[in-house]
Amino acid sequence: MMRNRIGIKLGVLITTAFLIVLLSLGTMVYQVFSNFYHIEMKTEVSELTAHFVAMCEETNPTSEQMMSTLADFSNVSMFYVQADGQIGFHSGPHDPQDRSFIRTEDLALLFKGEAISLSHTDPSGEGYLVVAQPLKKEETIHAAIYVMASTKHLDESLHSIRKLLLLSGAGAFLLSLGITWIMAYMLSRPLLQMQQATKKIASGELETRVHVNSKDEVGYLAEAINDLGVELKRYRDNRQEFFANISHELRTPITYLKGYAKVLQDGMVDSEEEQQRYLEIIHQEALRIEHLVNDLFDLAKMEEGQIDLYKEWVNLEELLEEAMRRVELSAKDKGIALHLKVQADLPLVYADGMRLEQIVMNLLENAIRYTERGEIELSISHDDDEVAVRVKDSGIGIPQEELEEIFERFHRVEKSRSREHGGSGLGLSIVKKLVDLHDATIQVQSTLGIGTTFIVRLPREQ
Repeated sequence: MMRNRIGIKLGVLITTAFLIVLLSLGTMVYQVFSNFYHIEMKTEVSELTAHFVAMCEETNPTSEQMMSTLADFSNVSMFYVQADGQIGFHSGPHDPQDRSFIRTEDLALLFKGEAISLSHTDPSGEGYLVVAQPLKKEETIHAAIYVMASTKHLDESLHSIRKLLLLSGAGAFLLSLGITWIMAYMLSRPLLQMQQATKKIASGELETRVHVNSKDEVGYLAEAINDLGVELKRYRDNRQEFFANISHELRTPITYLKGYAKVLQDGMVDSEEEQQRYLEIIHQEALRIEHLVNDLFDLAKMEEGQIDLYKEWVNLEELLEEAMRRVELSAKDKGIALHLKVQADLPLVYADGMRLEQIVMNLLENAIRYTERGEIELSISHDDDEVAVRVKDSGIGIPQEELEEIFERFHRVEKSRSREHGGSGLGLSIVKKLVDLHDATIQVQSTLGIGTTFIVRLPREQ
């Protein structure tokens, strides 16, 4: 069973991104709560310290007792610190022997009139928030009040919040993990189907199709793979048909060549006239093979981009008249009338005359081949932008469903009937490529049983 590697990669990528976002968000939320609680505690302790300072500045002899009571009630420790760092009196649970929170640099700031705050950890490891404010008497600072509040409850609250955030984050992560893997599977499944389909197509199973209904880039890719399978199947079928046609086309002239050459070699002729007739048959069959080989050679060169155009100013009327003279005998043998119509004031066309003649000849020969009776009309019209050459016949016509495919190499219209009329399926493909080389266009209009019209539109050059 094929491992869903792309699903794993997508899952890991999305999960990692979500984990980073979750950790960042959790850290930020925890930091917000921590700052909020610290600020609230600092504000509360600062206000309490201000009350102690106000009470110390009163001359009431009961102030010390009131401060002690207030400190015990508020669950804080209060220290009256003199300028030399000695503790005058204190209240609260904190051990007065621990004076490490009283620092010389802080005293210097206090006796300059500034308030301070700091974090302190006693020898037992318990944390405190310390706030100190100067104590003034008659505008003179003579002492400072230190208030110490335990951060035990704050730490416990933050620990609960941290635990809650971790549990919530773990739950969200597990939930997102499941959703992520489902998403990764849904996104990667079409890609796996396309991978398997392309492998089957590469191994020759050209009927394989991808069934993806999404209307996005993945769906467009699936459609492209299906189109590729259709085109490859069509190419394979046409190629097989082409080889069958080529074999058929070559077998007949080769049989004639071998047979009549053997007759002549063995001297099995009764007269000079019979000998000349056999030689003429050999000559015609050799020309037939040569024509087929030339078509294959031209098509191969055009597909490799090795055809160069030698452009010059071409008189299309003269070119079409010459082409009609060359096919006149073939048309006469089938009783087909040829007509040429040329619009007045026909301009010259800047093109490769030999290749243009090849285009017209292929279209004329094709028209004669598929026309049993009637006529073929060759006409030229023009306007300010283009010159149009039309080849119209009264032949068997082309089915509408095959009009878009007739210019493909190896394609033959109605295979069984095409074989009766000859042709290798290369002529129209060569015409299309030569037209494209001239930056021109070709169109076809056809009705079964009535006839076909090919229109070559050449751009006018000034």
